[in-house]
Amino acid sequence: KLGDSFFTSDYINGLSYESSEGLIPVRGAGYRGKFGGEGWDGMWTDMSEIVRPTRDGIHGREFISTVVDIGFRPNYLEFDNQFQPIGKQPKVVSIPLPLIFDALPEVSPRNLLTRIVTQAAESLQTLSVVPLKSIVDLELTGQHIIPLVRPEEIDLFSQLSFDPELIELDGWNPSLFKALSKRFPGAIIILRIPFPNQEDLLSYVNQGIHTFHLLADFHGNNFEGKFVLDLIRKAHQTLINAGIRQEVTLLGSGGIIAAEHIPKAMLCGLDAVALDTPILAALQADFVGECRDRDESQFNMPQNLSLDWGVQRIQNFIAAWRDQLLEISGAMGLREIRRMRGEMGRAMFMKTLEAEAFSGVVGYEQ
Repeated sequence: KLGDSFFTSDYINGLSYESSEGLIPVRGAGYRGKFGGEGWDGMWTDMSEIVRPTRDGIHGREFISTVVDIGFRPNYLEFDNQFQPIGKQPKVVSIPLPLIFDALPEVSPRNLLTRIVTQAAESLQTLSVVPLKSIVDLELTGQHIIPLVRPEEIDLFSQLSFDPELIELDGWNPSLFKALSKRFPGAIIILRIPFPNQEDLLSYVNQGIHTFHLLADFHGNNFEGKFVLDLIRKAHQTLINAGIRQEVTLLGSGGIIAAEHIPKAMLCGLDAVALDTPILAALQADFVGECRDRDESQFNMPQNLSLDWGVQRIQNFIAAWRDQLLEISGAMGLREIRRMRGEMGRAMFMKTLEAEAFSGVVGYEQ
């Protein structure tokens, strides 16, 4: 009865164990389920020891870096006659894991939930997206907080007790972007939008946006029903074709509900992921019906939810997810997580492999 048709009870059960123990779930002596399927289950990772050596980072005998950068990095640097840099300079914020916490839907008790998530983000040295009004109302402060701002809320910035390093725009607004760029010249401005088409994505880059937070619904689909796996690959390839992939950071939300989905999303082209429903599931939220839409989904939180308990639960499952990230990085022979982004040589797709194996066989339907 837990979860919904996408965030199924099996995922909820595994995440519950991770949140309670901080350990990777290990069950039984063998796996008897399917080895492929739809969505993320249609993508496999190549971990052949014949082709490349494994890295033993999970046991601490070899270091694997999980640090990622968010922001702008030019393809090359320019210098004047005095060897001083000119033109656009790199502007990045580094975090120790390729994940941040996304703004959560309207859930009661909202204020307590916001405090839990932001305190967990601070303790994990990562980032948390928080609506600007909530930051002001709760008097939150710290560089681990990313204000999420709408055009009508710009005056609230005067009530902030800190200058944020990152600011997230809730939808494209040229005048708001210019105003924030002028008011916070050192800040990295993130554009929060649904997965765009090729022309719109490049248009935003040409107008000065170099960091994107791309959204799918909680089941990982866009309004056309396309799954986030394919949407990420398309956005990533668009930037490659334009020769600007190194200049742009892609964050993504929606449909990422298990530790294995983080490396898969990065292989498809994301720099980092923003977690949403896994946080609620870790805090033992009850899913009411099909929780798909970001604006209409219903979640019931436990009545005895407390700050310390909630923070510890989030810390635990992030620790378990980090261990699994190290496992898969080591198995693929990667010594730093940055190299995982867009590394399609480590990815295999069930439909492609089946077509190669069974094409021409009577009864096979591609």
